[in-house]
Amino acid sequence: MTSPIPRSAFPSAGRRVIFYLLFDPRGQVDDYIPYKLSRLRPFAETIIVISNGPLVEQGREALADVADEVWERENVGLDVGGYRFALDKFGRARLAEYDEVILMNYTWFGPVGDFAPMFERMGSQELDYWGMTDHAEFTPHPITLEGTMPSHIQSHWIAVRRSLFTSPQWAEYWDTMPEILTYSDSILHHESRFTSHFEDLGFRYRVAFPHEDYPGTAHPAFDRAQQLLDDGCPALKRRVFFHDPLYLDREGVVGRWLLDSVEAQGYPRQLVLQNMSRHAPPKILNTNASMLEILPEREADYDRSAPFRIAATVHIYYEDMTDELLDRLASLPSEYDLYVTTTSQEKADVISARIADRADPGIRRSEVRVLPSNRGRDLSGFFIGCRDVVTSGEYDIVVKVHSKKTVQQGSAVGTLFKRQQLENLLGSPGYTANLLGLFQAEPGLGVVFPPTVHIGFPTLGGAWFTNKEPTAALCERLGITVPLDDISPLAPLGAMFIARPEALRLLFQEEISYEDYQPETEHGDGSLAHVQERIVPYAAGELGYHSRTVATAEYAAISHTFLEYKLDQMSSTVQGYAIDEVHTVRERDAIARRITTATRLGFVKFYIGQFHPGLTDRLRPLYRRLRGRPAPGAEDR
Repeated sequence: MTSPIPRSAFPSAGRRVIFYLLFDPRGQVDDYIPYKLSRLRPFAETIIVISNGPLVEQGREALADVADEVWERENVGLDVGGYRFALDKFGRARLAEYDEVILMNYTWFGPVGDFAPMFERMGSQELDYWGMTDHAEFTPHPITLEGTMPSHIQSHWIAVRRSLFTSPQWAEYWDTMPEILTYSDSILHHESRFTSHFEDLGFRYRVAFPHEDYPGTAHPAFDRAQQLLDDGCPALKRRVFFHDPLYLDREGVVGRWLLDSVEAQGYPRQLVLQNMSRHAPPKILNTNASMLEILPEREADYDRSAPFRIAATVHIYYEDMTDELLDRLASLPSEYDLYVTTTSQEKADVISARIADRADPGIRRSEVRVLPSNRGRDLSGFFIGCRDVVTSGEYDIVVKVHSKKTVQQGSAVGTLFKRQQLENLLGSPGYTANLLGLFQAEPGLGVVFPPTVHIGFPTLGGAWFTNKEPTAALCERLGITVPLDDISPLAPLGAMFIARPEALRLLFQEEISYEDYQPETEHGDGSLAHVQERIVPYAAGELGYHSRTVATAEYAAISHTFLEYKLDQMSSTVQGYAIDEVHTVRERDAIARRITTATRLGFVKFYIGQFHPGLTDRLRPLYRRLRGRPAPGAEDR
């Protein structure tokens, strides 16, 4: 590459301005952003944040000490519109006083390690523009489905030097930029165009971590994220944690290892989890970050010198289970206050007598409350009967369990469900201590509960049942905007969990009564109780708290072997790699119900598979590209 005008190498200590594009639909600024900007400060004389949308007061305060100026604008034009706005507002004359401008956005976490090595290495080279990572050329073009998308710098970090941004070609590029209305527009008219456009004009560029160093993929920032981190790349893309888990499975991308890696290099994993808890569907985050904890029976990770203030809330309908539940609670590693709800004075008398007779040393104080109604069962017992306990501010941790028999199922299935719930929460003294140790280690951990029960229950493939629409309605009323998972929720199915009261705060802001629950004889899907059971992780996520599933080693072994067998049986019904066929099967089923514009691609695939099967293998790479690959775009929305 040759340059149209002579220049000298850019000095690493030259004047640099950063335009940082931010988008958050809530107007908030999560902690990873000021963390990043504060560590960019040694390398930038001026940092300007452009928010595509209004910020709340919390957002402005978070940026006050890390940005020189914060500009809020209407959310139009995506990233491209934000950059163009910033360049116009900053002005060409003012920009000409600087040696380098960096256009970057919010779609990555960092720095992992330090920015200095990359700045020093790229600052020593005679270039007109440079990037952090790039995307290889791709055929067919993922937007137009024809021709080739050229190799290009990924637009989350494009550094441009004076030789380019003071040129007439630079002015013409932005002056003639068409209106950006869609994500596809931003790819076609900016991200995939910028690099080749200026290269063809004779300007020189390099990439700090070029795709050529990572053979076998066109998108190393995603597919080879671990190698990039190992090589000193200071950025980890957010999309790894909310993209389709089936794609991560096929490419062998393990988010949990990435979290371990960035934390080993000094980057707090809580910054990732806080942001993703607000923006990723919880089940997808739980999968991509492998957030199931298999806890040991021997106490290993609990600090007894810093005990929690614990409230144990227990709904006991079957009073004959009182001792069993108290035995479970006795595994808690420190004293706790016990609050029992039940449905009659007769049951309350039996329960109170058992508590008194046992004289458990772990119970600091106890109270048995008789509820005026059993509508909502254990859920109304918690959200109404123990409302004052959870919202009192007196406790760090609240435990929610109840007497569970699942009498509508066969005895073996009911027993399995009860054990699955209680043993994975309060398995043994060492196990329970390790579970509470998770809360000590992770201040952003909001809720823990057992994995989705699937043995004996048809939960896999649709555990929302008929509860998704009423859950969405409740989310709207409570101001919860965390995306709902598509097929099944990440939820404490069985309604037993351990949580920080603060993580549940949104669920208590709406006054409810027993009449809001279905009558006892109509306790079914779609009811408030079943919605409350499923909404817990979404409510916690809205506040930036993440959820984890937990299991004993024994239950993990039982669950995994049954899951493996079921997946093996289901996979035998499709050809090739099963996860590649999931989207095809869904599209075929949708066609069976209705043929719409949105399913034309699926119809074509179905038609070819039925009547021209010889073409299926030849077209499979195209199908994979169109449905699973993360789009090479500037946005991670």
